[in-house]
Amino acid sequence: MLDILLSNYEVFLKAAGVTLKLTVTSLLIGSVIGLVFSFFRISSNKLMNGAAKIYIGLIRGTPLIVQIAILYFGMASIITFSQFWAGALALAIHNGAYLAEIFRGSIQSIDQGQMEAGRSLGMSYSMTMRRIILPQAFKRAIPSLGNQFIIGLKDSSLVAYVGMTELWGSALSEAASNYRQLETYMVVGLYYLAMVIIFSYLLSLLEKRLNVSVRRS
Repeated sequence: MLDILLSNYEVFLKAAGVTLKLTVTSLLIGSVIGLVFSFFRISSNKLMNGAAKIYIGLIRGTPLIVQIAILYFGMASIITFSQFWAGALALAIHNGAYLAEIFRGSIQSIDQGQMEAGRSLGMSYSMTMRRIILPQAFKRAIPSLGNQFIIGLKDSSLVAYVGMTELWGSALSEAASNYRQLETYMVVGLYYLAMVIIFSYLLSLLEKRLNVSVRRS
């Protein structure tokens, strides 16, 4: 294990960078998708609400690997995506469904009286949502968002099955050449674990910072 760790650290570090880039890109896009569909879910418009329910139900009811394969292979006759963008978009669409429910729950957890108070002060619905509701909802959603982001990081490994050489794809390639699958997979597992620990630590710092700001206010 130590030999594999030392002899392949450059390959794995580079692959870890690709994994982080893929994860960050997909989560940024997924957060936008999730926020939009969370508004659809709480909308009184039946068409928008129904579209959100269909999207969330469809994405949550099918495996991520199938969604990646559809974007990379199934859509090839209509539009061709690179391995990176097929994976990033599939992850974004997949995570967006879960993030939509997280955002929806957080928004609906805010007392309705705050919306009414904002409207009574002459603020529009969108301004009240942007300045009063969403900041509070975001703070409440941080633990759930953090969990989903960690899941997104680990789910990015599935992109290897369309030939992308991110961290897990590099592990499969190295294991095929050195015939030491167990040790190689354990080393790569340590890379994933390190990234999750770092992300969890940064998330805890953010939670503490926001808690301090809430107490001061």
